[in-house]
Amino acid sequence: MYKFEPQHIRLGVSSCLLGEKVRFDGGHKNSAYCQNELKAHFDFVPVCPEMAIGLGAPRKSIRLVREADKQIRVQSADSSIDVTDALQQFSQQKVESLDFISGYIVCAKSPTCGMERVTVYKAGTNNGMKEGVGLYTQTLMERWPQLPVEEEGRLHDLVIRENFFTRVYAYHDWLCLLHSGLTQHKLTQFHARYKYLLLAHSPAQYRNLGPLVADADLPLAQKGQQYFEGFMAALKQKATRKNHTSALQHIQGYFKRDLSKPQKQELTQTIMDYRNGVKPLIAPLTLINHYLKEHPTPYIAEQVYLNPHPQELKLRYGY
Repeated sequence: MYKFEPQHIRLGVSSCLLGEKVRFDGGHKNSAYCQNELKAHFDFVPVCPEMAIGLGAPRKSIRLVREADKQIRVQSADSSIDVTDALQQFSQQKVESLDFISGYIVCAKSPTCGMERVTVYKAGTNNGMKEGVGLYTQTLMERWPQLPVEEEGRLHDLVIRENFFTRVYAYHDWLCLLHSGLTQHKLTQFHARYKYLLLAHSPAQYRNLGPLVADADLPLAQKGQQYFEGFMAALKQKATRKNHTSALQHIQGYFKRDLSKPQKQELTQTIMDYRNGVKPLIAPLTLINHYLKEHPTPYIAEQVYLNPHPQELKLRYGY
């Protein structure tokens, strides 16, 4: 049985993505990205709901079926197998135990694990619409609504990938805070460290979270939960070049007394080159991190925005 450990960032993963031969045809959907790029940074927690309820591999394929009463069932194409109840029971028990994970990567299109656009068939026909969610993943997202969940295929989109892992590391950071014991001081420090990351994702949400943190009348546990919900909702919004530029310019202001005129001009131009799509985000960030070493500024050095995830993941090089 797993338990939360601050030194380990654990990701739930559909077993087939790790090369396990658990699919209905006895095969797998091994993900080179998971195996080659992510394995060094995360502890994987593989799950295959269909194998877990004893279907075996190979097996009859199953699919989502909408009955006449609008209820969604999980059945084989010929309706000879219905595993809805077994999957619901397993899913509810399994996801309840996943309070130690910081994100989840699922297999697309699966009637159990798909996150979106899973085909739902009309009962008794082969007519389907891509409007469903896999039963297990739906249960997971309902139980842990702030948990970062993404389909493996969508992680090939650089913006989606960077956003997902930004949320994974932030989610883990919050779990570490809770593990150490939530206090008002720790919550205030947490919010301060995430200032510019929040501004890059959602300036409006950042402005809402500040008064919440300062509210002395709200019980701490309630305040922490409301903060976490708003915090993760903010990070789920894609950061824009405009908001990134604003955050970078705010940080630049802390160096105005330390940099020479040519250095100020270089940083200003690099930020604007990023704003105009000429350079990737890593360019101005590299300059800022360089100037931080020359002119230490503790408040800026502690900003998660500068290093929200390991550089080895190369998440800020593509945009």
